[in-house]
Amino acid sequence: MATIFTKIINGQIPGTFVWRDEHCVAFMSINPIAPGHVLVVPRAEIDHWIDCPDDLVAHLYRVSHVIGRAQQAAFPCERVGLIVAGFEVPHTHIHVIPTRSMADLSFANAAASVGREELGASANAIRAELVRVGRTEVSD
Repeated sequence: MATIFTKIINGQIPGTFVWRDEHCVAFMSINPIAPGHVLVVPRAEIDHWIDCPDDLVAHLYRVSHVIGRAQQAAFPCERVGLIVAGFEVPHTHIHVIPTRSMADLSFANAAASVGREELGASANAIRAELVRVGRTEVSD
């Protein structure tokens, strides 16, 4: 059975995308820990990140790096944090989160829900930065 992330990737469930390439996608978290919280997700359904091939892991982190730089330019944050937990959805994903302190990296801070308008505004800010640096993988 397809994971919720595969359904988002395939367009069966709405997602607010900022990146698409042949190996992965990046879309806004619907339960963001902070404004601009993005999930970088491989297209392949791989449950545990340590089971990903080395080249895919490297690609996911390169994309997370590019997204993180865009977030740092788009949102007031001191750092951009990464979380790879994998308990909530059995499909590898990297949380890329603009942060002001370690306290910002707690799932206890996750919003119960965020409106499409707010997700869209955050996505537009990230996309604008990606375009500004010449990235062609930007998606909407």
